[in-house]
Order: sequence, then C-alpha cells, then structure tokens
Amino acid sequence: MQTTANILVGLVAALHGYFLVLEMFLWQRGPGRRLSGFDAATARQTATLAANQGLYNGFLAAGLVWGLIAADPTGFPVRVFFLVCVVIAGVYGAATANRRILFVQALPAALALALTLAAR
Repeated sequence: MQTTANILVGLVAALHGYFLVLEMFLWQRGPGRRLSGFDAATARQTATLAANQGLYNGFLAAGLVWGLIAADPTGFPVRVFFLVCVVIAGVYGAATANRRILFVQALPAALALALTLAAR
C-alpha cells in the first residue's frame, strides 16, 4: 500500500509540475489559452498573475517530491502537509474559480492523502 500511496503522491507532484509549466510558460500559447478560455489579449494581461500561480504550484510539487525522497520521520509529515495544502488549494479554487479544479486538483490529492495515511 505504501508503494501505491507514493505513486499517487508522485502523480500529484507531476500534475503540479505540469501546472507550473502551463501557467508560467504556456499561458499565452495554445495550451494555456485553451485551459483559461482567454483570448490573446486577456492571456497577455493575465500572464503575470498566471506565472505567479504557476510558481506556487511549483512549490507544491517541490514539497511533495521532498516528502517522497526524505527519509522518515521527515518524509511522512512533509507528504501529509503538502497533500493537505493541495486539497485546500483545490477546494478553494473550485469554490472561487472553476468547479473542475475539485476533480483535477483536490480529488487526486485527497486520494493520495488517504492512501498515505492508511499506509502508515
């Protein structure tokens, strides 16, 4: 069960690494514009905000990777902390921006969190 939990944590980290790339580097290109639904002008105007958001997603990914590579007793609480952060960010994003964030961000992190806790 620990291996499955770690795989899910890794997938959540990879997802947030993808969010970093999408929001920091691809926001004004096709992938970012498809995600946001913005036209070129709006994407240009919001690029700095998206890059800032992408940086925070990168911090979440880095924290999850840290939790995976750190030996216990450090690794477990780090994984739990960053998974809880992702769940909270996903719930907040779903409530304030777009409901699909609940399924794309919060749900995978909640599953990884549940397995991480159950494997302990």
